[in-house]
Amino acid sequence: MSYIEHARDALTGPITEEYLQKRIREGWKPVVVEWQREVPGEKHETSRIKIGTPYGLRVAHDCVDLEEDPSETSVLALMLELIREERSFPLIAETLNSRGFRTRQGTKWTQIAVFKLLPRLIDAAPEIRRAQLSVVTSGE
Repeated sequence: MSYIEHARDALTGPITEEYLQKRIREGWKPVVVEWQREVPGEKHETSRIKIGTPYGLRVAHDCVDLEEDPSETSVLALMLELIREERSFPLIAETLNSRGFRTRQGTKWTQIAVFKLLPRLIDAAPEIRRAQLSVVTSGE
């Protein structure tokens, strides 16, 4: 099975046609071009949209992909089980805290924090359930 490899070249000069042809012969294809220039005057801050890493995932060592965060996935799995058992949000928060889990900010879980994690839990639930089922079936 093949996979996609990424590479980033730091340029010290202009891009030449020879350089591009060499990379293409090596099997590379350009997917992004990033430009920069020097602008006179002071830099003005612009608003940027920040998108966080989804709970249960972390940035991989290659700084390109996301990978599972085992401690956060444990929180999601426990939450999923407690919701399946029809536990209330305050009880879910209390259970997470009693088992030593903390939020990403290092604070104790609250019913609001549990509630705010529901959309992510809905996204992650099928994968968590598959992982739980594979553990059960492989242990037989």
